[in-house]
Amino acid sequence: MALQVSPFPNAFVAGIHAVGWAFILPCFWFLDRLVALCKSTTQERTQRLEQGCSLHPLKVFFGFIIFFILFLATAPLGFLGFMLWAPVEACRRPFYYHRETPSSPEKETHRGFELVGKASFGFATANLCLLPDSLARFNNLGHTQHRAAVIGQHIVQGVCRPHIRIFVDSPSSCGTLSPSNSILPTVNSSSYGATDKHASHHSDSAEVHVSIPKSNSHVVCVPCDDTEEPSTDSPSPLLYTNHNSNQQGQPAGHRSAPRALLSQGLRQQDDVPWEVSPLFPANVDILCLEEVFDKRAAKKLTQALKPVFGHILYDVGVYACQPPCTCSSFKFFNSGLFLASRFLVLEAQYHCFPNSRGEDALAAKGLLSAKLLIGQNQKQKKVVGYFNCTHLHAPEGEGEIRCEQLNLVTKWIGDFQAANKLPDEDVAFDVLCGDFNFDNCSPDDALEQNHCLFEEYRDTCRAGPGKEKPWVIGTLLEQPTLYEDDINTPENLQRTLEREDLRKQYVSPPVPAEDCPLDYPETGQPWIGRRIDYILYRENSISKHCRTEVEEVSFITQLAGLTDHIPVGLRLNVVMDSAD
Repeated sequence: MALQVSPFPNAFVAGIHAVGWAFILPCFWFLDRLVALCKSTTQERTQRLEQGCSLHPLKVFFGFIIFFILFLATAPLGFLGFMLWAPVEACRRPFYYHRETPSSPEKETHRGFELVGKASFGFATANLCLLPDSLARFNNLGHTQHRAAVIGQHIVQGVCRPHIRIFVDSPSSCGTLSPSNSILPTVNSSSYGATDKHASHHSDSAEVHVSIPKSNSHVVCVPCDDTEEPSTDSPSPLLYTNHNSNQQGQPAGHRSAPRALLSQGLRQQDDVPWEVSPLFPANVDILCLEEVFDKRAAKKLTQALKPVFGHILYDVGVYACQPPCTCSSFKFFNSGLFLASRFLVLEAQYHCFPNSRGEDALAAKGLLSAKLLIGQNQKQKKVVGYFNCTHLHAPEGEGEIRCEQLNLVTKWIGDFQAANKLPDEDVAFDVLCGDFNFDNCSPDDALEQNHCLFEEYRDTCRAGPGKEKPWVIGTLLEQPTLYEDDINTPENLQRTLEREDLRKQYVSPPVPAEDCPLDYPETGQPWIGRRIDYILYRENSISKHCRTEVEEVSFITQLAGLTDHIPVGLRLNVVMDSAD
């Protein structure tokens, strides 16, 4: 049964909520502009210096007086609205659900398991810092409404581009093919993600044939003159990243094509294909966003993403005193979680962390769990997936709180799946992602790094507690440098992250333990920085006849200058054994 769209039990309660919020909004907006006027980002200060503007102090002075007077004038109306708004929060379901009606049922299901017994799923997560404009400026980010609209456009441009698949018959005789130089057209920096629908390339040694199936996927076959089997002693120059491909069932002796090279930056290390990509991965199926605290920004994101993601949960969380009529901490902001899915949401549940402290206690951070309908398998049995997203406690040096929250996350996920799992369903994936606010290299985060959650869920980027794999890149940027030339565009940020000497200047360094000097990195190890954005997956909770493998890990730079985090992408291949 699909979720209800409105979070309120009836139209009367929804109307009271709407009236109350309409009374609050003018007062809130004037206060927001009052603070924002006094707090500039480094980009705004640089622009004023370049333009030689000397009127800014006058603008601040008179603007402060005007907004302060307007705030005082609307405060009584805002108080009245608060008296209407706060009580109805007690009966509000903790999220809105937006659903786009598909033109056909196949638009929101995956037929891979039904047709060939295998499927590929793309996931992405990003912290957007879409706070009210005045608060976002303390993170050196302003213009929240504009950023929300631009971020939505960028995500859609990235995920809707064609998914290129390249197969080379003889990798021993052909060099690595770079689609961005030889097949894909050049991407216009002012319109990230725009690619042509057709591409071709001819050379003296190879001929490329492009076929475009009905899905948004391109297959590029590259036959070479040398058709001998490549030697097992020398590694293939092409990488293991094919989308929805499998060589099972081929006769013995048949030479399998290597898997696809998806983009110029794709590499493989430790059996994990990875890349630093200036675009969001093509065909992302489920998107988790954090810090979408502003309601208007959430609606702008929903409007931008709904043509691609037909199922969206937003304004996730609780407000006022929770539980109602108690003296618990008052929640001024929701959880900031935002879930967008191509698949139908069958069930969803939200839990608020009860142990937040300080400024984090003002927001209803917690866990959002969803059960999604994927499609059917070859025996017409329903296939589902579980997706969980969270945002943990932020302040440094408070690892005990985050560990308690991880304990709750583990329990809540287990309870949700136990309550909603049906015997006639196959589970294809179980994914947990979000901003964990701790990394795997800081001595200060040692407690969280050894949490038992990582025994249940697999972190592809993790070599062990406190040790990252050498190809991993930190995802938290230094806020004062967000608008430097080296990182202010997706292409520049991509080049910077790929160079260790530059990465040190712009990615946040590890946090030392109290009263202990930091010795980082270890001798012979690369400088990585703080990776606090995670996508984890679990295998022991999916159907026993499903096999999972990582197809690609992406560090995404498309939102350069729009947020202080590096979005992360993960693509999983799931093969279902039809014999079972």
